[in-house]
Amino acid sequence: MKKYNLKSPTESPYRTLPHMVTNSLREAILTGELSGGFQLKQEELASRFNVSLSVLREALKNLEAEGLVKFYPNRGAVVAVLSADEAQEIFDIRLFLELGALELAIPNLTEEDFIAADGILQEADHILQNSQVGVLNWRFHETLYRPARRPKLLALIHNMHNNVERYMRIYLSTMNYQTKSQQEHRDLLSACIQRDTKAAQDLLRCHMAEASSSLAGYLSQP
Repeated sequence: MKKYNLKSPTESPYRTLPHMVTNSLREAILTGELSGGFQLKQEELASRFNVSLSVLREALKNLEAEGLVKFYPNRGAVVAVLSADEAQEIFDIRLFLELGALELAIPNLTEEDFIAADGILQEADHILQNSQVGVLNWRFHETLYRPARRPKLLALIHNMHNNVERYMRIYLSTMNYQTKSQQEHRDLLSACIQRDTKAAQDLLRCHMAEASSSLAGYLSQP
């Protein structure tokens, strides 16, 4: 595992040390550098980040709240392992949340939002790394949902997204899923531009159902 370098608080005045450690560990989990079941040895991590144990524990508690880390007696903190059933439940929760966010957002979407979303899709057309595809996927959906003006709802959706994102990256690397996903995103954007809420929700429902089914199948493999 690599040595992590964090900016000092003076270099990043709006972020605390626990926040920065949380972000670094989250990214390591999402990219698969820290895989499911990996034991997070607190003393070792604190040394690698050059932070106190209290800072490291706060970061791990943040990740536990996001569902990315679990604490076990006699084992301590471990990167959470996602089962097929858990993945299905997360997608079910995401669907309810995202359908609502989309309905609230569509009346408030502006031309600037449409341009930004289209720009993200164009950028994704030229990205080969699965980690970057995942980042751009979230940015696209976030662009469509943010005008709902429900920051707590958006935060819940983001947490659910992160819980399956690391597995989606692994899955996407095994097949040519990106082209189909991009077309589905463009169809969704088109429905949003036309202010057709029902069509947009139907497209989102199909988009997520296929991703959910595919990921559950992948996680069910021995």
